[in-house]
Amino acid sequence: MGQNLDELFDVVDEQDRVIGQLARREVHARRLRHRAVHLLVQNRAGRVFLHRRSLRKDLFPGVWDSSAAGHVGAGEDYDGTAVRELAEELGCRPERPPERLFKIEAREETGQEFVWVYRVQAEGPFVLQPEEIECGDWFAVAEIDRWLARSPQEFAPALLYLWPWARPWFV
Repeated sequence: MGQNLDELFDVVDEQDRVIGQLARREVHARRLRHRAVHLLVQNRAGRVFLHRRSLRKDLFPGVWDSSAAGHVGAGEDYDGTAVRELAEELGCRPERPPERLFKIEAREETGQEFVWVYRVQAEGPFVLQPEEIECGDWFAVAEIDRWLARSPQEFAPALLYLWPWARPWFV
């Protein structure tokens, strides 16, 4: 099953208030504000799981990204989307709900998405959704820091933007 370009998203204003609904293809083509979540999964050893985006993705195919990430569908909320994305992309159902860390305002680096960033404690193993994820692995925080500095082109712009803000939670 491929990506549904007709999936409905809430279109939001500069204060993240819903002002309408449009299909994914329209929202992305017109660069309208919408909503997303990014989840960073950390295991007991302190390593963070990152995934390489499927080559079938409409945006940023084949680059590395957060543990799980996804759009908030029309009528959904951020917290419910976070739980759904963990289950869909990683097959992960953690004992505790994802922990909200911070919210990013819609901007160029996020593709005009308002983004809530979450931290999740989980060990895996994960069942990766092939339509969304090519592969994934656990990385030490310092390893992620070096990799981002050395090869930023290998990462989705949203992860490049949010990592410095999330980094203090992953020591």
